[in-house]
Amino acid sequence: MPTIYDVAKLASVSPATVSRVVNQRGNVRPDMASRVNEAIEALDYRPNVVARNLRRQTSAVWTLIFSDIDAFHFTAVSRGVMEIGQDVGKSVVLCNTDDEPDKEQRYIEVAVADRVAGVVISPASESGGVLEPLLELDIPVVTIDRDLPSSAVGSVLVENECGAEQATAHLLASGYGRIACITGDLALSTAAQRLAGYRGALEAAGVPYDPALVRTTDYREAGGYRAMSQLLELDRPPDAVFVANSQMTLGALECLADRGVSIPDEMGIVGFDEHPWARLVSPALTTVAQPTYELGRVAAQMLVERAKDPGGPPTRVSLPTELIVRESSTPRRRAPARQR
Repeated sequence: MPTIYDVAKLASVSPATVSRVVNQRGNVRPDMASRVNEAIEALDYRPNVVARNLRRQTSAVWTLIFSDIDAFHFTAVSRGVMEIGQDVGKSVVLCNTDDEPDKEQRYIEVAVADRVAGVVISPASESGGVLEPLLELDIPVVTIDRDLPSSAVGSVLVENECGAEQATAHLLASGYGRIACITGDLALSTAAQRLAGYRGALEAAGVPYDPALVRTTDYREAGGYRAMSQLLELDRPPDAVFVANSQMTLGALECLADRGVSIPDEMGIVGFDEHPWARLVSPALTTVAQPTYELGRVAAQMLVERAKDPGGPPTRVSLPTELIVRESSTPRRRAPARQR
């Protein structure tokens, strides 16, 4: 039996375009609509029962499109969404993009074709255009982690800049003087905001900002390891580091262990994201905790409200972070920064 994807391939259009033609929703150029209808006739395509239900807006599925489902952060967010979903009769489908825009676009096309009831997404880029097919069909969309101010969608964020500023200020107060920062791609709002918080704490303490102490990488464990290794190779290595997510923090910790760097005496470290292993490693890790479960719950509640009022203004919510101080940032003795 032919599928919507077979029709899309024959007509040389996206599944989202086929869905708009079949459902008579959104604007489709006449020539494209003609190609779709010809492909439907040639293949004898018949929308299935699920598709007919979706056209009647009876979908019971929310789609979560996340950048890294291996990260505990997104596991906790998913649980928060699922709890609200259970209450309102929605099932949840989880998709992983690996922060790759092509994967993200394919998942969005599937969500459009299936006419899902809502989408929660951590965007792979900050271009709101990728969400337009969803918005054309009035599918509720909420972003988490990363804001899309140019797009008319709701968002649930955390106070990234404040959390990073608290972490860096804590390291300064603990006696560290040469503090590095490992963050993500600065094209993403979370990475830029956390770097801004780091810089703000330095400025408030009268400590000059040194670009050599900043490394941007890919929010992955291997990226954190690589960035930490580069910092240790500096003529004047740092004596502390603020790392902007848990995956990179894990990589940085592995690098420090491989190099025999003592924590916290030779290197203080604070990570952004609380993780179950943070209190189990030795020394226990100081973190900036995000309310991840609450992020998911709030995002899901916003989907529910958006479905009731598709034309309403987008809502943006920012949740507070919490600095949890443990042994990794409170040195038992002060040691000079490591020299090459």
